[in-house]
Amino acid sequence: MYSNLEAEIVRKKIKKPLIAEAIGRTYNTLNLKIAGKYPFTYDEAIKIQEEFFPECELKELFKKFDRLN
Repeated sequence: MYSNLEAEIVRKKIKKPLIAEAIGRTYNTLNLKIAGKYPFTYDEAIKIQEEFFPECELKELFKKFDRLN
């Protein structure tokens, strides 16, 4: 799960459909990617970071956590 990404989305009150549209994916696919069911491509990660979270470092934003962490 990408907990840092999820937290930043909530903190900045960004609507997930906007992010999904920006990377050319559906809302459901974005949620599956955030949950860690499918990987983000490098291009998707860069697009999300640059467009929505330029103040965050890519590595921290997309740090993956297991459900046990």
